[in-house]
Amino acid sequence: MSVAFTREEDLEATAADLPDRPISPHPNLVTPAGLAAIDAALAEARAAYAAAQARGSIEADRTAMARATRDLRYWSARRATAQVVESPADGRVRFGGSVTIERDDGRTQTWRIVGEDEADPANGSVSHVSPLTRALIGKGVGDEATVAGQSVEIIAVD
Repeated sequence: MSVAFTREEDLEATAADLPDRPISPHPNLVTPAGLAAIDAALAEARAAYAAAQARGSIEADRTAMARATRDLRYWSARRATAQVVESPADGRVRFGGSVTIERDDGRTQTWRIVGEDEADPANGSVSHVSPLTRALIGKGVGDEATVAGQSVEIIAVD
């Protein structure tokens, strides 16, 4: 259907109905790199907002403005609540550190424990609130834990 057959109010409702990104109820712990990533995302959202605002009020720009506004709210809230944590190396699984586990089938996996916005399991980083992290936090080399119903042994902590 052509835009000529839509009401302006309908276009505004589409942009206004864009849901907010959910904010986690957990403490917003971040590594120094995570804080830098939040700052970069916030700057990107500010730039997107300014660009959408400069373009005017056609349908695509309203949607872009709504997205930019939503991202600004999210990243501003995440920046305001960020708590940078630098944990000392004490031989225990901790926030900001890495842990290598060995599963019963002999597979080994290494994970870095980071903030929720930094987590990327496909690239070896998991959130401090993940079930894996909760099972391992505070343990040391040689300790065992149950992860996803299976026993794992911690073989290295960095």
